[in-house]
Amino acid sequence: MNLPNKLTVGRIIAVPFFIAAYLIGYYPAALVIFICAALTDALDGKIARSRNLVTNFGKIMDPLADKILVYSALCLFIESDIIKAWMLIIILAREFVVAGMRTVAASEGTVLAAGMSGKIKTVLQMVAVVLYLFALCLTNAKETVMMIADYVFYASLIMTVYSGAEYVWKNRSVFSM
Repeated sequence: MNLPNKLTVGRIIAVPFFIAAYLIGYYPAALVIFICAALTDALDGKIARSRNLVTNFGKIMDPLADKILVYSALCLFIESDIIKAWMLIIILAREFVVAGMRTVAASEGTVLAAGMSGKIKTVLQMVAVVLYLFALCLTNAKETVMMIADYVFYASLIMTVYSGAEYVWKNRSVFSM
């Protein structure tokens, strides 16, 4: 297994530790774990491309690892009443549509590439999670940071809908396969 794939697997392995730290209320540790895991997302892709180590495993598992990490945090935030369930439902609906289209395309031997708007969506989601976690670590200015996190998260929701619509439009030929 090459280094980028090890980083991807490491991101998945970090998730239970992140969840445990969050659930016991040790928010600084949860924040550090999340940031380190999120940074491996940028690092594994950069290494894979620069060293020509792109693999089918990485193409599939890298975005899945991102989703496991971010959506775990969002589920915890619903339980903590930081975000509302409908917000995660919008995100998951987009992911299921995209995954379904990729599955249909793959069955026909076609690979559907991720678009830049989807990558922006993921970055916005990760930044929002970091801000929410940071706010939980604060005693002063907590409300201000939470408000900023809310704005970033709402921007991620808008990008979620936009990137999903863009993906469906660009790949509408899948519906005739």
